[in-house]
Amino acid sequence: MTTIRVLIADDQMMVRQGFTVLLNAEPGIEVVGQAVDGLDAVAKVAELHPDVVLMDIRMPGLGGIEATHLITEPAGATVKVLVLTTFDLDEYVYEALRAGASGFLLKDASAAELAQAVRVVADGEALLAPNITKRLIAEFSRMSGAPRAPLKERVGDLTERETEVLSLIAQGLSNAEIAKRLVVAEQTVKTHVSRILLKLGLRDRTQAAVFAYETGLVRPAGY
Repeated sequence: MTTIRVLIADDQMMVRQGFTVLLNAEPGIEVVGQAVDGLDAVAKVAELHPDVVLMDIRMPGLGGIEATHLITEPAGATVKVLVLTTFDLDEYVYEALRAGASGFLLKDASAAELAQAVRVVADGEALLAPNITKRLIAEFSRMSGAPRAPLKERVGDLTERETEVLSLIAQGLSNAEIAKRLVVAEQTVKTHVSRILLKLGLRDRTQAAVFAYETGLVRPAGY
């Protein structure tokens, strides 16, 4: 079994140490380092090459949003960022998703939830299943205003089926659930997802969901 290498970035020592103890007790997960702020996180990613970064949003100096952008933006970057926050409707979380984060987790999550989140993100999936995440993306996409034309035009690059799959991704459905909804094989859905990400130049499902809301392909409930 491949071990998932994790870096924890948080300015509170107790948080870093607590998460380190919890994750190191999980099979197949190893905490390879800790960072005290965003700049330290960027440097440690370059040095340690973790698979997943647990990133606090609010840190002195370089914050989690800017650090996430610097970590995920370079071409070929494979590290995944899982944002940590105290508030489930923190406006900064949405900005972190746009900056390249693959999902977010509340700091009071249980050990099991924390480990599962790390595994899901490391596997290339996105933390979109929880209702809170879908609500967050929907709410802040709604607040961001009208769909932007350049993004809207890019939807035209997708086939009708790919557009349908993108819409279902944004609604938080897994590949298996999408396959069941469309009555196709799960492998077919995986192929569609890969093509969607490639055509739109997106990193993962989280970015695809944000894109779908921002282009107006999917509208927040009630709007």
